[in-house]
Amino acid sequence: MKPCNVLILPGWQGSSPDHWQSRWERLHGYTRVEQHDWLRPLRGDWIARLEDVLLACDVERGGPAVLVAHSLGCQHVAAWAAHSRNTHRVRAALLVAPADVERDDVRALLPSWSPVALGALPFAATVLASSNDPYCSLARAQAFAAAWGAGFIDAGPQGHLNAQSQLGDWPLAHERLRQLMRDTSA
Repeated sequence: MKPCNVLILPGWQGSSPDHWQSRWERLHGYTRVEQHDWLRPLRGDWIARLEDVLLACDVERGGPAVLVAHSLGCQHVAAWAAHSRNTHRVRAALLVAPADVERDDVRALLPSWSPVALGALPFAATVLASSNDPYCSLARAQAFAAAWGAGFIDAGPQGHLNAQSQLGDWPLAHERLRQLMRDTSA
């Protein structure tokens, strides 16, 4: 078993090489949770994969993991937490640009992701959202944060906070991750 300090959870279609999540993997050695099918994501399959990865992590050596999710990955975290008996293996989550999978246009493409899990997360979490995200309104992202018991940060008008947003290594978000890790250290 290996320690899993930070797990990267990309959204639908994964994160391209220029995405800040991929850059963080290269720069900081974080571990991506790979999915069997990035193009046709099924909620149950993604939940099972995260469960498998977390059970393979050595929490004795590495401590509970911190999850860094983007877009559909945020819904992935909420859905997993609603069903898992192993939430103690996670100490915190940074949830960036949550996708609103209950919008009609998205629900038609990703039917297994609705309804959204809206229970309070059993670990510390922060939601970062853009004020002009085409996949989720700022008000809806704030509602997700409130339902999940998460802090909320408005990242300003930066689109979907992905590679097209040209955030590079996104040091401001990485500092928020480090703060979240410091705040939740045992």
